[in-house]
Amino acid sequence: MGTTVSKSSDLSINDYCLKFVAKEAISLNDPFWNRFLAFTITPPTTRSDQIILESKIDPLCQELLKNNLSSGNLGTLIHLFISRSSELLVATDSEANLFNWQLFNNLFTIRCVLKFLTETTTEDQLLEHIEFNGNGTLFESFISSLFTILVDVPVQDTTYAIHLEAVTCLLILLFVQYEVQYHSSLQLNASQIYNVVMRGKHVISAPLFVKCLLTNFINQQALPKGYGTGQGQSLVIGLATELWSMLTFSRKSEDSDLPELSEFQKAPLATQSILLLLVLVHKWTTLNNPYRLSLFSCLNQDNNPMPPTTENTIFKLDFNSLYSTLCKKTSGDAPTLLLYLLLHRNPAFKTYLLDRLDIQDLIIPILKTLYNAPNSHSHHIYMSIIILLILSEDDTFNKTVHETKLKNITWYTERQLTDISLGGLLILVIIRTIQYNMLKMRDKYLHTNCLAALANMSSQFRDLHPYVSQRLVSLFETIAKKYQKVSKTLDFERHSTEININQDEEDLQQDINVLEEVLRMVLEILNSCLATQLTYNPNLIYTLLYNRHIFEMFKDKVVFQDIIHNIDIVIRHFSELLSTKTQEVDAHEVLQVIQQGGKYWPKDKLTKFPDLKFKYVEEEQPEEFFIPYVWELVNQQSVLNWNNSSIAVC
Repeated sequence: MGTTVSKSSDLSINDYCLKFVAKEAISLNDPFWNRFLAFTITPPTTRSDQIILESKIDPLCQELLKNNLSSGNLGTLIHLFISRSSELLVATDSEANLFNWQLFNNLFTIRCVLKFLTETTTEDQLLEHIEFNGNGTLFESFISSLFTILVDVPVQDTTYAIHLEAVTCLLILLFVQYEVQYHSSLQLNASQIYNVVMRGKHVISAPLFVKCLLTNFINQQALPKGYGTGQGQSLVIGLATELWSMLTFSRKSEDSDLPELSEFQKAPLATQSILLLLVLVHKWTTLNNPYRLSLFSCLNQDNNPMPPTTENTIFKLDFNSLYSTLCKKTSGDAPTLLLYLLLHRNPAFKTYLLDRLDIQDLIIPILKTLYNAPNSHSHHIYMSIIILLILSEDDTFNKTVHETKLKNITWYTERQLTDISLGGLLILVIIRTIQYNMLKMRDKYLHTNCLAALANMSSQFRDLHPYVSQRLVSLFETIAKKYQKVSKTLDFERHSTEININQDEEDLQQDINVLEEVLRMVLEILNSCLATQLTYNPNLIYTLLYNRHIFEMFKDKVVFQDIIHNIDIVIRHFSELLSTKTQEVDAHEVLQVIQQGGKYWPKDKLTKFPDLKFKYVEEEQPEEFFIPYVWELVNQQSVLNWNNSSIAVC
């Protein structure tokens, strides 16, 4: 099932379209504009719709590209939009529908032309087409008008389409900066478009602008009925007989054939708004980015007064609503990236989130993303782990997750989990992610961050489920077997009769070093739990006793000796307690012995090691990771469908 074009006219012979793209200049007050902008269109909501639209208008855009520097008609169309948009707030109810309809058509037409120009011209050429016959301020005035609409005009059914097109126009224009930064010798701060967006007069409203984008995301407002058509107005229907496009994209009615709607189709304004916000805050990170500063300094909307500050970037937002939306949408890349930014950079939001009593509503969707790693973007997996690592830096969080009990986790299919703590589930999923990474991705940084999160939580591991205990020890066993295999291969290479230095030997030694780091980290995690929570984890001790053989081979290896010594003390202590039993005991009785023996466990019996504490630190030049990732999300989720192979994460 796909989409079809239900109506179309031959645009190449449409008199109004041909006049717009011709060399003849059309004055701002010419009645032509009212007829030209009197069309009805259902804008694209899928990639295939967008491709169809672009194929229809491409010949006209090509003509406009040739003739606009003679006619200046694009600039006149933008002048018309600026003029009419200023009247949007004062339009009366009786004329609002008609007024909004034509304003939407105006902006939609500009959007289509800008999209074409971003793909076929340079930034300088694009601005030349906009400013032709102007005084050099038209582009900044256009940006200011878009900001004014988004900040000052309420989102209602009658204005929804205008808001969506305003956000879309900004995304299209900012794509030029992606090109400038990655595909030319120009520096980012040399971009004229970017300098206007970051330094123009409208920047005074940057905090409100960021708040509006976040509010759009929070509200998740669906497309209103009659979106983009001006339906219900007899005058509109009369004007629409002079259409320049008559393009309507529609779905077939058979529900059984309908695919699942994309996030854009469900709530396009919310989707575009969060994408625009991510684009803005990930650019110009080393300079004074007002949107980035605003996002990182916003506060919770409560009864507390705004703190005294000289900054003009602070605004208040309803964190409760934001948290609720994030809980519902964190299975998506863009919301996960927004959550990461807020946790990593906004202290007020991080404090608010860690105080929540329903943290499982946020954590479980993240764990489901990690559990379904084969179906997720590798960067989405990475950001999900980073979020867990940031949260694990807080001891209260680490304690709370083990106090939060869960029932019937049906999506975890390896084993039926009818009664487990959130902390236990978190450990299981992180271990599974490590094993998946070892098998498929082989990303050292993902390994490191997974183990760092477990290490941060290890001193608070409590009441570990038998299956969780088993998986922890099995993780060590799996890596140990791989370590042994690689070690044997390396020994064979070293004793071979080859005289030349073997490149394979160097690679094997590097693998050995990585595996040793991972093995030691797992041992340190086990030791940390035993040193601080031994009496609360009888199931872990039982698992260690049952699998004591896997630790024997590491007792004599210098790199593991000190940490293995502690684990061996625990194993020997409880083995001796069990050896006093004169008859064979079952699993239940073994646990009873462990629980009883734990009550008298001398806390100073183990060698003390430094506390395991890791803090997430963003890599140098994070833009190299985030900017291509964000633009890939824009290309995938906004249906703008740039024909540019460079939008890909390496």
